[in-house]
Amino acid sequence: MVRLLLALLALASDSAGQDSTLLVLHKGGSSLGYYTPEGKLIATVATGRHPHEGVLSPDGRQLYVTDNGTMRIEEVAPGGNTVSIIDVAARRRAGEIPLGEYHRPHGVALDAATGRLAVSCELPDQLLIVDPVKKSVLRKYDTKGKTAHMVTFGPGGKWAYVSNSSSATVAAVELSSGRVVLIRTGERPEGSVLSKDGRELYVTNRDSGGITVIDTSKNAPVAAIKTGKGPVRISLTPDGRQLVYALSLENKVEFADPASRRVLGQVAVGGRPISMNLSQDGKLALVSAEDIDTVYVVSIAERKIVRTFKTSLGMGPDPVFQVSMNR
Repeated sequence: MVRLLLALLALASDSAGQDSTLLVLHKGGSSLGYYTPEGKLIATVATGRHPHEGVLSPDGRQLYVTDNGTMRIEEVAPGGNTVSIIDVAARRRAGEIPLGEYHRPHGVALDAATGRLAVSCELPDQLLIVDPVKKSVLRKYDTKGKTAHMVTFGPGGKWAYVSNSSSATVAAVELSSGRVVLIRTGERPEGSVLSKDGRELYVTNRDSGGITVIDTSKNAPVAAIKTGKGPVRISLTPDGRQLVYALSLENKVEFADPASRRVLGQVAVGGRPISMNLSQDGKLALVSAEDIDTVYVVSIAERKIVRTFKTSLGMGPDPVFQVSMNR
């Protein structure tokens, strides 16, 4: 009887998974790819040139994509100055948000309370607050550093945290006043994620390794987590017990306990992982290796690869998002 129940639960889980679609941002292909859970390409939607990051609206109907215009932050080029708006269900680019003089948008976050976007730009180094409905920039802030990379809203949307990758700092920006607090991190800070209670921000440091733990009430570093080499993008499981992040210099995905500040385990992948998101239920890590045009689906509980698929040559898959198409 127990075996039958487990089999039925597994079948129900598999069936639910069939309703989902994986959205893969093609950095090299300047497009968004729609894939089945097994990795079959269904459709492609054009974006701006060389998109880097994206964020879904709370209802999953829109995907906002930063059209950076370059493949690498080290490139010397003006890049793009738009954010693409993708209608997920209709599989089309529904519009774009012009950023004017602000070029090379990279990180993007969404404040669920206001619906506004935070967009970090590399040329010049600025944080923009954007109204995606009016398609306009509402306010700009100097990040007081070089190479504004990823951005995360703080608790309650009062602060935004921008990784100044070339300055080894995170800019804590008070959105009401424009006040900026520079927080020292390791070398080349990149991704960041809030704890469940919002009291801590975890920032990956690609070049020096490790995760800087920031107390958001003090806007100061309070601890560090020793990691493998090259941590870049980072997420937190829904229960708040595991940090999951890509190790770009070890070709691995790593797991750490934010409470004990200790590494829990690793999973090796075949290419260099740059981007990493979690599935809707937080059970899977969606990892992309743009250098070999490959996406890996990793079980967090089992700490193993459960699925691998290729994109077309040169697509350079970057962030991957899971969405339900039967809303």
